Amino acid sequence: PCNIYSNFFLFTDDAKHLVPNKMRDFFCTINLDQEEVFRTQVVEKSLSPYFGEEFYFEIPRTFQWLSFYIYDKSVLQKDLRIGKVSIKKEDLCNYTGKENWFMLQPVDSNSEVQGKVHLELKLNELITDNGSVCQQLVVHIKECHGLPLINGQNCDPYATVSLVGPSRNDQKKTKVKKKTSNPQFNETFYFEVTRSSSYTKKSQFQVEEEDIEKLEVRVDLWNNGNLVQDIFLGEIKVPVKVLKNDSFQAWYLLQPRENGNKSSKTDDLGSLRLNICYTEDCVLPSEYYASLRNLLLKSSDVQPISASAAYILSEVCRDKYDAVLPLVRLLLHHRKLVPFVAAVAELDLKDTQEANTIFRGNSLATRCVDEMMKIVGKHYLKVTLKAVIDEICESPKPCEIDPIKLREGDNVEINMENLRYYVDKVFREIVRSSISCPTLMCDVFYSLRHLAAKRFPNDPHVQYSAVSSFVFLRFFAVAVVSPHTFHLRPHHPDAQTSRTLTLISKAIQTLGSWGSLTKSKLSSFKETFMCEFFKTFQEEKFTESVKKFLDDVSSTESKEPSGVSEPVHLKEGEMYKRAQGRTRIGKKNFKKRWFCLTSREFTYHKQQDKEPIFTIPIKNILAVEKLDESSFNKKNMFQVLHGEKPLYIQANNCVEASEWIEALCRVTRCNQKRLSFYHPSAFLNGNWLCCKATMENTEGCARCTADVPADTQIEIDGDREAERIYSLFTINRSKLQKLEEACGSIAVYQGPRKEPDDYSNFTIEDSVATFHTLQQIIDIVEKLNESHEKYQKKRSSSAKYGSE
Repeated sequence: PCNIYSNFFLFTDDAKHLVPNKMRDFFCTINLDQEEVFRTQVVEKSLSPYFGEEFYFEIPRTFQWLSFYIYDKSVLQKDLRIGKVSIKKEDLCNYTGKENWFMLQPVDSNSEVQGKVHLELKLNELITDNGSVCQQLVVHIKECHGLPLINGQNCDPYATVSLVGPSRNDQKKTKVKKKTSNPQFNETFYFEVTRSSSYTKKSQFQVEEEDIEKLEVRVDLWNNGNLVQDIFLGEIKVPVKVLKNDSFQAWYLLQPRENGNKSSKTDDLGSLRLNICYTEDCVLPSEYYASLRNLLLKSSDVQPISASAAYILSEVCRDKYDAVLPLVRLLLHHRKLVPFVAAVAELDLKDTQEANTIFRGNSLATRCVDEMMKIVGKHYLKVTLKAVIDEICESPKPCEIDPIKLREGDNVEINMENLRYYVDKVFREIVRSSISCPTLMCDVFYSLRHLAAKRFPNDPHVQYSAVSSFVFLRFFAVAVVSPHTFHLRPHHPDAQTSRTLTLISKAIQTLGSWGSLTKSKLSSFKETFMCEFFKTFQEEKFTESVKKFLDDVSSTESKEPSGVSEPVHLKEGEMYKRAQGRTRIGKKNFKKRWFCLTSREFTYHKQQDKEPIFTIPIKNILAVEKLDESSFNKKNMFQVLHGEKPLYIQANNCVEASEWIEALCRVTRCNQKRLSFYHPSAFLNGNWLCCKATMENTEGCARCTADVPADTQIEIDGDREAERIYSLFTINRSKLQKLEEACGSIAVYQGPRKEPDDYSNFTIEDSVATFHTLQQIIDIVEKLNESHEKYQKKRSSSAKYGSE
């Protein structure tokens, strides 16, 4: 078997020249087919709104279209859809990694489709009473999957099945299925395809060929509107000639109606700028990656490090970041990151001539540490900064101290006091946080500190600047200025708050460097107003605090977490939960509630900031699993199993459901009493819908997806990262060959190179060792290519989709 994983990184930039041509309040939604998965903040009173929001998410289901809808926000009426940008899944590769302007298209109800239909078609030969032969078409419509919600509810779908030709249009209709997005029709319809010879002057053979060539089966899906107009859900068309007297069955993706309303004024709706990165990984079973994995994991032991497979990967990729992300995650997963970072940092330091420029560039070492801090330090950031960032964003005080940017009526002294209050608070939270710093970060900082002291033995400050250049400049200061990127805030802050955060970030960078600067601190400021601001700080007091903090986070001594430490806030949001008790009329219902997950408990509240109505301690959670849609005819449901009855929850979309399940699974992985089996459906009307067992306490009938406790905060799929690295080597195969040629050339011609060549940018310290590693990489890549080709052939020969 082979697993397919896909994800998006989206940056919604800005829109321009939107209609109507007057200042309005706009927002943008991101949809997988017809399912909204994200929406931006509302940008008020604008014709060309700047959204500036980033979204990264794993895609938990198949989809046909990625769509962006621009809305005109209305207070009293329904929000008006101005236009949309829709990109077919197959076309995403044409736009990925690039910034593009897209013209908005009109929103047409006939083109808003999603889902698929399962059909079986067959041609039968029949002998009539008079002995003549005719053909009959049998259409078996089995089921549909993934139909859209209508007004937030499951639809009431039915299908029309038609046989269409130049002079005929025979139509039949299924029964209506109530409240489901995955209707099971299982209905069969019969159509006469060719008449017997007694009905025509032409020969039977000619009539058969002519009819079949021009006939097609058309299936239209509709939502039954009862008292209002039925809504079109999509259609498929299958030429009868493809059957060739055989039985044929396949899944078909529903398509828009071809004769949908076409607008001639598509240029008048405006345009939207997007930066899309879409990746799809076809991950083979783990044993296929063993050779590549082993070669990468021994990189830190290779002498010199520049001859290792991991280092070569960074050399051949055009953008080092492409290589760093999967490489860091793979090394983290196998606990090999610290020695590798130490090895590449040592190589970095060889080229560093002055202590005050240590780790300032974008080298492989600095990129690896940056990425490690983002992955490992996610919860550390939340517990340290989230509360103070929330305060700054939700109750902002004016902090502008640049005389050029001051508004009329602003008081610079008051603004300076406000900024000082915020800077003091952020700084205090940081220097007190060393107890929470993850051990892995401490181990990396310890290595960097000692390598720097070894490289510059006469500089007593360099051991501090080696650490502060990462933890202050590249971690805390960046998180302060972009809290939405680090999931500290749900959206990009407004312009005034962003300016406040920028000033705070500058101050934190400066304070963080005070423990390691040898020259006058104030002389390093370009802006006079920042110089004036820092004259109010007691230098020695802050310097000592910084040094103590840097000493603590670069120590290898084990840190015992405080028993009174605050719980880490992990996730919150609005969802629907099934009532635990019964209503007055005896029927259980679904209620909207505010859910909150911390490292200690999972709670729901009537509203945000209200006291919890129901609390489940994390240690009591036994399993978190998806719930079959058939249980309540509702999509995106999951269940939290604990000591009492299961808590059934409906998320707002598939991405949100996947993220909640992942977050809950991660925080409960270490629970000792986790279940190994669960019930995929609900217990209703005296039995489990999945296995029909009548006892409510019957053991589950399906194995849990994560039944083995694992003491980890980081969810990493090592095979998926290995697949990404293989893909990078494949894409950059020509550079691998150039590097191989370079090693051969250096080995043959030992003298200095007289002219620049194609490989002058490569780092080759030992041509023989590098050449040997390159041969291993190319050999491994070729073998994986063969495995992928075999899988693709197997996949294409057993394709489920007739519409692919």
